[in-house]
Amino acid sequence: MTTRDAATLLGVSVSTAQKWIESGDIASWKTPGGHRRIRRSAVLGLLDERTAGGTQATDIHKLVTDVSTELHPLDEPGYPVSDEEKARLRAVARTGLLDTPAEPAFDRITWLAGLIVGTPVSLLTLLTGQRQWFKSRQGTEMHETPRDWAFCDHARSDNGVLVVEDARQDIRFANNPLVTGDQHIRFYAGYPVRSPDGHTVGVLCVLDRKPRSLDAVQDRGMRALAAIANDAIRLRMVEHGTS
Repeated sequence: MTTRDAATLLGVSVSTAQKWIESGDIASWKTPGGHRRIRRSAVLGLLDERTAGGTQATDIHKLVTDVSTELHPLDEPGYPVSDEEKARLRAVARTGLLDTPAEPAFDRITWLAGLIVGTPVSLLTLLTGQRQWFKSRQGTEMHETPRDWAFCDHARSDNGVLVVEDARQDIRFANNPLVTGDQHIRFYAGYPVRSPDGHTVGVLCVLDRKPRSLDAVQDRGMRALAAIANDAIRLRMVEHGTS
């Protein structure tokens, strides 16, 4: 892996990864051409330490703990979680997608989702321990929300599709700030998006500010787009050496 690939996988800046490599905290070597390379196993080992919450008395591990807080399960989360939350958060990190710029491959998916269902808002989200971050968004200026606001969490926990025709009438969401606040969300349909190892890392969803339903053709189209999103994540991981 390159230094940039390692930084992406760890969720840190290239300069931070370079500092860790130079200090020997991440084992590396130089190719005959003088290019620095890092073994993927070394980076994944450090990532496991991040998400396991281990602490050691070195600056590197303090920095790792600081940047990995949201990739560690909360002791008392205010949202539904499965027994695989720890492994799921590792899968989120390994996608290398978190906090990356918008990319056409994913923006096409959310644009098509809104077109198929006819909603003003469509999102491709990633769920960390503290927030739902929008890898791609159409129809909203928001780029993330707190994790406990996430309709998407219920779709992920149900391991399937979640359709809410009128959030005001659903006890799970009636007091959600996305419903009671300026966004005025009423309709939601979310489809799990998975990493290559099968963990649900986020959700492809469409939202509307008025109650509505989803017909069979729209449901089929959303399922197809979620599968395309899975493929896009897998392809990106291969291209960036994080698969």
